[in-house]
Order: sequence, then C-alpha cells, then structure tokens
Amino acid sequence: MMDNDLKETFQKLLDQNIKQKSIEEVLEILVQNFPDQVCFSTSFSFEDQVITDFVKNSDIKVFTLDTGRLFEDTYNTWNLTKSKYKLPIKAYYPNPGELEPFIQDNGPDSFYRSVENRKTCCDIRKVHPLKRALKGNKIWITGLRAEHSVARENLSQFEWDESNQIIKYHPILFWTTEQVRDYIKKNNIPYNVLHDKGFVSIGCAPCTRAIQPGEDFRAGRWWWEDASKKECGLHVHK
Repeated sequence: MMDNDLKETFQKLLDQNIKQKSIEEVLEILVQNFPDQVCFSTSFSFEDQVITDFVKNSDIKVFTLDTGRLFEDTYNTWNLTKSKYKLPIKAYYPNPGELEPFIQDNGPDSFYRSVENRKTCCDIRKVHPLKRALKGNKIWITGLRAEHSVARENLSQFEWDESNQIIKYHPILFWTTEQVRDYIKKNNIPYNVLHDKGFVSIGCAPCTRAIQPGEDFRAGRWWWEDASKKECGLHVHK
C-alpha cells in the first residue's frame, strides 16, 4: 500500500495534469518533487536507449542489472552508451550466496528443464538485484511498451508497484516500434545490433532468440514455455 505522504504528493502531480505533459516536462517535475529518489533501469534495449537520451542531462539515477549471462552485443551497447553520454551507470549483480548453490545443485542451464527453475534463476539474477537497486527510491522509470506483451496492453503510464513499493513511470508506453526506431536514427543513438537480426525483446543469451515474421514480440523469450508464463518477475501487473 502506498504510504500517505507519497500518495498525497503523487495525487498533487496528477492534479496538475502531469499525464498531459511532454516526457521532458514530466521528468523535470518528478525530479523536482522527488529529489534523489528517481531512478531509471536500463537493459540497453531500443526503448531504454531512447529513455537514456531523455534523462542524459537530468539528476535521474541510471542502473542496469548484469545477470552474468548477457549477450556480448549488450555489453558492447553498454560501452557505447557510456562513451556517448558520459553517464554513471551503476551495475547490480546476483548475490553469489544465492547463485552459487543454485547452480551447484541444478547446473548452469536448469531453466530449460522447468518453469520453476527458470523463475528461480530470474529471481536470483534479476529480481533480487532489482530490489536492491530500487531501495530508497520513490519513482522507477522503465522502457515498457504496450506492444511487447498482452499483459502490458492495459497499463497506465503511471502505476503503483505493490511488490517493490514504488511508483512506476513508463514514458514511451504507447510508442510504436516505428517511433522508437525513428527516434534512435534521428538522434544517432547507439543501439544493440541484435535488433537488426530479428531480436526484439533481448534478455539473457541462453533465454533469447530472434523471432520469425508474424511471431509475437515476446516469442523470442523463453520460447520453450507457454506464452502466458513469459514474464521474469521484474514487472508484475495485476
């Protein structure tokens, strides 16, 4: 449940028709109302590169989750992003105390054997580091887009994340893929070259493949599982 002070502040923002303002205006308002409590999580995807361009001159904290199983192209994009924007990007890693016994007991690729194993792996490598990254913040900016998943089609640009006790802001939720690509090209923003090879939603290398024409955006993630189970736990939608 949202605490009263946060609820009151957020309600004041909504009363100012914040949802009708530009992304730049919203970001400025958030930073002013929640100093040093606004963060942005990047996976260096198309969407996150767009948002990085928006937050480049702000006081918004930028972080990423390094699972230890990312594509080399993702690390290359990370390096190019730091070179272009000179932004401090804080990396959060899995807790060895959780990861090492899990791999010892189940092997390095147990996520292929069951949904339970896959979700445990996601919890250790992503969800638990995320909770550490979000601690002490009030606003979490994400690159979620409605096109990416059925579960995201009915989202609002602002939502309360009960699991992480934080307000989430999805600035480009209703952008199309064409809008994202056009912005990247127009502003000469570095991006993950896997996007040019059929990869749409890019996560860990063992759990991501390119999609085929006509396939759903999320078809390339955990492709061996039922489509309804394809969330890793970072974004839980009620």
